[in-house]
Amino acid sequence: MSKFQERGHEKHEELIRQANAALAEKSAAVQDDPYRLRYHLMPPAGWMNDPNGLIYYKGAYHAFYQHYPYEASWGPMHWGHAISRDLVSWEHLPVALAPSEPYDAGDSGGYGCWSGSAVDDNGVLTLIYTGHVDGRTPVEVQCLATSTDGVTFRKAENNPVIAGPPQEGGFGFRDPKVWQHDGVWYMVIGYGKEGNGQALMYTSPDLREWRYLGVAAESDGTMGDMWECPDLFPLGDEHALIFSPMNMGATKTMVMIGKFDHENGRFEPRFAERLDYGFDFYAPQTFVDGQGRRILLGWMNIWGARMPEQAHGWMGAFTLPRELTLAADGTLRMTPAAELRALRGEHRGFAGVLVAAGDDVSLPGVHGDALELIAVFDTRQAGGAAEFGLKLRCSADGAEHTKVAYAMADRTLRVDRTYAGAGEAGVCEVQLEPLPDGRLKLHIFLDRSSVELFIGDGVRTVTNRIYPAPDSLGVKLFASGGACLLESLDVWRLAGETP
Repeated sequence: MSKFQERGHEKHEELIRQANAALAEKSAAVQDDPYRLRYHLMPPAGWMNDPNGLIYYKGAYHAFYQHYPYEASWGPMHWGHAISRDLVSWEHLPVALAPSEPYDAGDSGGYGCWSGSAVDDNGVLTLIYTGHVDGRTPVEVQCLATSTDGVTFRKAENNPVIAGPPQEGGFGFRDPKVWQHDGVWYMVIGYGKEGNGQALMYTSPDLREWRYLGVAAESDGTMGDMWECPDLFPLGDEHALIFSPMNMGATKTMVMIGKFDHENGRFEPRFAERLDYGFDFYAPQTFVDGQGRRILLGWMNIWGARMPEQAHGWMGAFTLPRELTLAADGTLRMTPAAELRALRGEHRGFAGVLVAAGDDVSLPGVHGDALELIAVFDTRQAGGAAEFGLKLRCSADGAEHTKVAYAMADRTLRVDRTYAGAGEAGVCEVQLEPLPDGRLKLHIFLDRSSVELFIGDGVRTVTNRIYPAPDSLGVKLFASGGACLLESLDVWRLAGETP
């Protein structure tokens, strides 16, 4: 290594030290914030966005993330780092990457170590990320950093390993997702060309020298003009491509299911659909764990929204870990990881509750800001005009609440944040039929400032942040336009919450 390269490494180490010192100073002040989540991964302080480098490595789960340690706002991007043995409890490790080189550092504007992925290269934990510098030509390049201890990372001497996009005039060139197949490395990168989002494909024998294969998949003109955070992976007998399309209206994440040919780098989808129907779900990434499961984590926020936790010195969280599978009919299922059951504490169960039209029914002993609920409604007992469901985080007078409602007339599930508190309002919705037996199953995880809804054993998911008052803790059943029958409800307090 040359003296110049060694000085670069020393500079990187110093920037990491400064970032960790800032976090140590700021983290204590945010712990009492009532918006802090009890069982989700968050930054110790400062800003968090995209999941990066998700990997099961040497018996532990590693989660990296886009991070600005100095303020609760987006800034020069670092990579935060956390580790878990069980997908439930997370420990923060030192910051992994800081912008220190000409290809990832600047004087002003946007720059940093942008999103990417991680692989195990014969025991060496290797991060592949986008170096982004506004005003530089090219703005975005792909870079490598390695670690032998899983904690301290050294940027590669030959960075950038991909020095620019395959052609000029594109929109973005970022977020590499890398995997190995039959001894060969593959990389998919987000891109846009002539108004259409694309996923570009590269291949390499050694992670250092990359060859461009071509466009793996692209928009048909309706799916955004740039595809951020693409992730291409086998699922069942097929492949899935997940991406976050820019400028596609309310749709922020998509999934395609189809066939992928490694030889020519082409992905042929047979269908595409929205991945999550909430407001706060972006830039998801997947990995394979030690059991062979395909696990997903996403950023549980969205660009442009009000983020009340910023006033308290932190911003951002990840979703719960979700397992992805293909159902017998070839459609995607996304369900909470089984490990989350370890969070369950005190349980209450209810059965056969008839809710009359116009009623709000409080449930004895059911209240809190960290709950898991599994509700099964019998829609065969509901009239065509009936709307029914649950109200969460209700204030004593009922004025503040988040409503999860199913309308029989248009077969639509809605999550209404109009009265949810200090954050964004709005109603998100998804159309779906009840199960063939007429039942509607709603599996809800409530965690202080988040609501994650899994419908019908993962047929659809709806992810939202909410910001109610700390004492808005009630849970109610409701019905309007007709009665409804709650067949069963199971409720657990989670993460040791005080009853």
